[in-house]
Amino acid sequence: MNPKQRKGGRSLRRRWVLIVSLSLLLAVVICGVLAPYLAPHDPNIVDLTHKLEGPSLTYPLGTDQLGRCLFSRLLYGTRVSLSLALVIVVACLIVGIVIGCLSGYAGGWIDNLIMRANDAILAFPSLILAIALIAIWGAGWKQMAIALVIVQAAYYVRFVRGLVISLKQQSYITAARVSGTNAYRMMIRHIIPNMLPPLLVVVTLEIGWVIMDISALSFVGLGVQAPTAEWGAMINEGKSFIRSHPRLMIAPGILIFIMVALLNLISDAVTEKKGLGSPLRRKREAAE
Repeated sequence: MNPKQRKGGRSLRRRWVLIVSLSLLLAVVICGVLAPYLAPHDPNIVDLTHKLEGPSLTYPLGTDQLGRCLFSRLLYGTRVSLSLALVIVVACLIVGIVIGCLSGYAGGWIDNLIMRANDAILAFPSLILAIALIAIWGAGWKQMAIALVIVQAAYYVRFVRGLVISLKQQSYITAARVSGTNAYRMMIRHIIPNMLPPLLVVVTLEIGWVIMDISALSFVGLGVQAPTAEWGAMINEGKSFIRSHPRLMIAPGILIFIMVALLNLISDAVTEKKGLGSPLRRKREAAE
């Protein structure tokens, strides 16, 4: 097989991986959005007469220790986990673009001040810092969301700053500056549109990381609180029955794995297609 045929085969494989991954991701998202209509039972109704029942026509995946429908809770948990992850990532993206653009374009003492504060946040392991902040503010999904935005936005700030510094050296930016374009118009019309493609690839990957962080914090009781259905909280509730009824932990764990895997596959496929480099490597470089 010649190099041209190998390249065509890789391109076809990449296209199919992207199509299948996007289709599966869209199916999961639709199930979460339509949870009130697809769920056969209220996810929070306690019925001890049906606790720990196995799968049946009435309860497709059985019930948990409180008699709640596991399938219904998984559907509502999808809604909670994805919506929280999306809100956190969008907030991080906005903060990262605003502060990163200011730091990279202004330079000088402003850049030094922002980067030193950013380095102070990056000096701590992200999940440990988030746990410390939540421990100060108290457990709850709002406190968790704010803590994760503070922690994760630091990566976006450094990454955006690097993109802005690189774009500032381009000839069209120099030409726009010579023509008298002010800083605001320069950002809106020339810099931000050109850094969105690599930034959105990283955002796609980051959603998976945020889903895992949300699940981890909810698992230890610092995130989403009972009785709200959320994947990490469901794993925490089912850990006491891991030997007798492992499905209580396995079912939400599989959903977390599927979501993270799909997002990683989509991110990698888009990265290879656009030739943007590994998003995992860029995230590590942003922290250095």
